[in-house]
Amino acid sequence: MKKVGLKDIAEHVGVSIALVSYVLNGQAEIKQVSKENAQKIKAAAELLNYRPNQIAKSLKMHKTHTIGLVVADINYRFSTGITRAIEAEAKKANYTVLFGSSNENENTFAELVNVLINRQVDGLILVPVENSQDQIKMLQKAEIPFVLIDRNFPEITTNHIALDNYKAAYTATAYLIKQGHNRIAFFNYATTMFHLQERDRGYLAALKDHDIVFKSDWLQQINSANRAGDIQQALDSILNLKEPCDAVFFATDTLAINGLKYLNKIKAKVPQDISVLSFDESEAFELFYSPITHLRQPLEEMGQKAVDTLLELINYNKISKQISLSSELIIGQSCKE
Repeated sequence: MKKVGLKDIAEHVGVSIALVSYVLNGQAEIKQVSKENAQKIKAAAELLNYRPNQIAKSLKMHKTHTIGLVVADINYRFSTGITRAIEAEAKKANYTVLFGSSNENENTFAELVNVLINRQVDGLILVPVENSQDQIKMLQKAEIPFVLIDRNFPEITTNHIALDNYKAAYTATAYLIKQGHNRIAFFNYATTMFHLQERDRGYLAALKDHDIVFKSDWLQQINSANRAGDIQQALDSILNLKEPCDAVFFATDTLAINGLKYLNKIKAKVPQDISVLSFDESEAFELFYSPITHLRQPLEEMGQKAVDTLLELINYNKISKQISLSSELIIGQSCKE
């Protein structure tokens, strides 16, 4: 069976080979090909069962039509959600996504970035890990198109798409105060990551603005290497204070899940004994007897904007785009009315 080429499609439609090439390479709009001709060419390509030679195409165009994606931990709901969103958006632009998980390890993160570059991806979408600034600076120096997502380093000017973590944490804390709570604990990881530090800042600002005097015992820093044990100690600490905390705000879904497990173990009722709010959502929340009030991140929008920004970098070398998105507070039944 004869392999169908651009010439066959051009003859079928009655246009030039160049015009066919523009349309099939996704350059119809840039080259001002009419919508009518573009549709005819795409229809003919499908009718004639045209299959492009991707290797030859990438060598000629210096593109592989692949995007590299590195997430922090594929087990997180955020990671799976953002990966799906990026894959769906990339597919619309005829891009394939190659991805890996750093497992929050800076060496693994660097290795994955290097592997993806060696696979000649056209650009990278990255969820950076703690202490990965040198890797980010290397990418800038090498002029490799990349976009940071979810996390960024304020001292490095990069293209990034992230949540307004300060605003989200402020909104959630203010909601708890509105529900009548005035002894609110906040559990966060002990970290240098900017996005998590912004959650601390939002929590503290909301307390201050509502004239609640913060007590140091309320802010509990959890070591990720001993998450379960640290959370148990932290919950014991805030529940056994002279004036026990009446609400706990978890900075991530993983912290919330571990916290709920321990509250179950000690038979503390939610929300009768203590109200619970989580920064992120988790499918595990659906199994809990009291639907958890949580902040929902706009994963689809985040993925779409990350892909759009990266393709602008790849195709037009557009730079300096920092996008801040808002979360949505989903009211469950885990906070006292």
